[in-house]
Amino acid sequence: MLFTSSEYAERLANVRRRMEAQGLSSLLVTDPANLNYLTGYNAWSFYTPQVLFVPLTGDLLFFLRAMDAQGAFRTAWLPPGNMIGYPESFVHRPHLHPFDWVADALRARGLVEPNRVGLEMDSQFFSPKAYRALETGLPEWTFVDAVELVNWVRVIKTDAEIAQMRLAARVAESAMTAAVEHVRVGVRQCDAAAAISQAQIAGTPEIGGDYTAIVPMLPTGVEADTPHLTWNDQPFEDGQAVIVELAGAHHRYHVPMARTIVLGQPSDQLARLADAINDGLSSVLDLVRPGVGTRDLAEAWNVTLARYGLEKPSRIGYSIGLAYPPDWGERTVSLRGEDDTVLQENMTFHLIGGMWMENFGCELSESIRVTATGVETFTSFPRRLLTSHS
Repeated sequence: MLFTSSEYAERLANVRRRMEAQGLSSLLVTDPANLNYLTGYNAWSFYTPQVLFVPLTGDLLFFLRAMDAQGAFRTAWLPPGNMIGYPESFVHRPHLHPFDWVADALRARGLVEPNRVGLEMDSQFFSPKAYRALETGLPEWTFVDAVELVNWVRVIKTDAEIAQMRLAARVAESAMTAAVEHVRVGVRQCDAAAAISQAQIAGTPEIGGDYTAIVPMLPTGVEADTPHLTWNDQPFEDGQAVIVELAGAHHRYHVPMARTIVLGQPSDQLARLADAINDGLSSVLDLVRPGVGTRDLAEAWNVTLARYGLEKPSRIGYSIGLAYPPDWGERTVSLRGEDDTVLQENMTFHLIGGMWMENFGCELSESIRVTATGVETFTSFPRRLLTSHS
């Protein structure tokens, strides 16, 4: 196992404390990152329905496709008898859903009686059809939104998790180095993306990479005014600026990073924008420490930008850690003025200095850890405009 049995036990205890505080008798977990967090299970099986039954007391039961259940013990700490496969006949059937079978299986085990049960209502892998199957099959249960219960437990990392993120950071640096080497005039965008992806998976000689929750993003030229574009098959051109946002991943733990590469000399407006972003990031990093509110970080950023005559309506960061596609964020803390979170040691964030203007943009970012006295930046890559003259 990647983590000790005592760490998994503490994670489960923390989840159950939150369940009790929210008045839940049990919780149904479908988010693959939360499944991994609680059990260690790691496979590309989340494209079919799977769910972990977490009672307030008693054994966990993990329901997943039969062909996946038979080997789930190879990554999860759960006993094989607690990993239960639903039949293949329930996969991709228009009038059946695997959770129809799960509902019957829970009832057969005597686990169904009137209770409040939490659901991950905003999980990307929990469909309306899945909800309907549970609601129809388990009318005794009152289903409520658990409101990212497990995700909030994940917000504060253990030292063992931080160690994984530091390794992921080395992979991120290797991938960004590949980006700088391959984002060149005349090189096709797809070839640069391939080099970045290769570096992400290969990692370093000492640290193997993992597939990332998001593919490399490469908004280029006038399209750099839009943050989440990927790549095409066109060659890079002289004078273009290319925003590269990527992550390093190790054992599913992610450290994202963004930099902007200029093919030639940057325009005055781009150079000034980069200066504003860098100053804004510095003002935020100087403020990070336990006890500071996330809204205070957003205010420091906004005050700095205002000195340049700029403003950024979107958030400036979010909590990160363990992740599966399609997102490396934890869907909990956002660094913005409306967020009431107070920083605690071992919270980890992707701090995004991204400004998307009209026909151009610039992004610089850092992944950070809140330490006992301040901040740790996971990567040490130069935080400035990067230039390529070839």
